[in-house]
Amino acid sequence: MIRAIVKLFTALNGNAKKSQIAAGFAWGMLLGLVPAGSFFWIALFLISFFFRHNHGSKLFFLALIKLLSYIITGPEGPIDNLGWWILHIDALNPTFTTLYNMPFVPFTKFNNTLVIGGLAAGTALWLPVFVISLVLIPLYRNHLAPKIRNSKVVKFITKIPFLRFIDKAVS
Repeated sequence: MIRAIVKLFTALNGNAKKSQIAAGFAWGMLLGLVPAGSFFWIALFLISFFFRHNHGSKLFFLALIKLLSYIITGPEGPIDNLGWWILHIDALNPTFTTLYNMPFVPFTKFNNTLVIGGLAAGTALWLPVFVISLVLIPLYRNHLAPKIRNSKVVKFITKIPFLRFIDKAVS
């Protein structure tokens, strides 16, 4: 996890394309909302490697969403409620019944409120997270990064030999 954070800060402070970093944040959000271990999570994780994005930002945002997952996906959370609402749309009942009676599809757990809610929310929020990240990355690079780099705390930390090595890796 530390390596992913170092890669993220290297990309943010370096010359990495902001669109690749933003795409990493969006993929991390999508993977963070879908329950880990489900078929859809594994499929999305594997599919994400076919697209160009920053893997450090993906893993960082994935970990951040998973840390907040009880608030987001807990009992009576917004993801659970969204999944319940989708699964109880009368017009979709025949489709869900047909899918459930197919040979492999029930193993995807599509009828779980957290799976379908996380998939729907992650898909709907992918583009807004991408666009917001595109706006915030230049703000970080131009305004926040120089202030952090010149702060007393960072200067003190860089005097410690082991942390100086990490600072050189990030720089």
